[in-house]
Amino acid sequence: MRDHGGDLDRAIKRYGPGDWIDLSTGINARPYPVPTLDARAWSALPTRADMETLAAAARKAYGTKAAVVPLAGAQAAIQLVPHLVATGRARVLTPTYNEHAAALRASGWQVDEVDRIAALEGADLAIVVNPNNPDGQRHAPDVLRRLGGKVGLLVVDESFVDPVPDLSLALGLTEMPGNIVVLRSFGKFYGLAGLRLGFALSDPARAGQLRAMAGPWPVSGAAIAIGAAALADRNWQACTTERLRAEAQRLDDMARSAGWQPVGGTPLFRTYDTGDGARAQDRLAQARIWTRVFPYAPGWVRLGLPGDPAHWARLEAALAAPAVDQ
Repeated sequence: MRDHGGDLDRAIKRYGPGDWIDLSTGINARPYPVPTLDARAWSALPTRADMETLAAAARKAYGTKAAVVPLAGAQAAIQLVPHLVATGRARVLTPTYNEHAAALRASGWQVDEVDRIAALEGADLAIVVNPNNPDGQRHAPDVLRRLGGKVGLLVVDESFVDPVPDLSLALGLTEMPGNIVVLRSFGKFYGLAGLRLGFALSDPARAGQLRAMAGPWPVSGAAIAIGAAALADRNWQACTTERLRAEAQRLDDMARSAGWQPVGGTPLFRTYDTGDGARAQDRLAQARIWTRVFPYAPGWVRLGLPGDPAHWARLEAALAAPAVDQ
């Protein structure tokens, strides 16, 4: 089942319209301030030089010398992964973002969902999300490097790694092993999901394969200009990371006060065991606050971080209010 956060249409259909706060995703609610763009970003096709400028900005921001392929979001990379090697048996470390297994199955792969990293060994293709969505589980880079030697192709999805950069497998690498691909999201940390920008990091040969599959203009001129500016803005990155870490702790404290137990998460989202996730989601939805629940973990609910101070106040009030059975 390919269910996702960001499904506010479903909330409105069930509960009605209103001033909704969508906390069902892990997208930074205080986005990077978009700079004024040159008219060429909108009117001209991106050049190879434009794409290399963006790739170079990503390499510098991510502290790596790996080859970088800009794509229309990490999701675009996920759609390409099943076609990187011949179809066989894939293993996905779960529970995790369900698009990985779904994309593989749709492309004819046999997919096993496993709950231990050691169980990935021997797979033709292995998927690890690090840090994981939704429980925040983390795997040290050296553990993943060793795993890479025991699988055909290892894909590490680092969509939520920006606030914890030392966790990145690509950090400090002078050369990416030929059988490892790292995926990075831009929209989540920078709060610009609508820009549709992400990256695949790999060795040069794999990068060439990805570029050929993605086509000549995989990202827009606006995405290139905004992405390059944001990736170079170290001050904004540092201030945002500090704020997100503090606000994640604030959200944990509020949740504990409501009787919820932290499962885990990242500085961009938090997941809690509420005992009854559907009831917790309904309770907040009555206050027009939308969250994420999971069919495989009936007690869990996941919340992104509110951005606006007024949204924090509304969430705090909703968590403090007594539950009302509907």
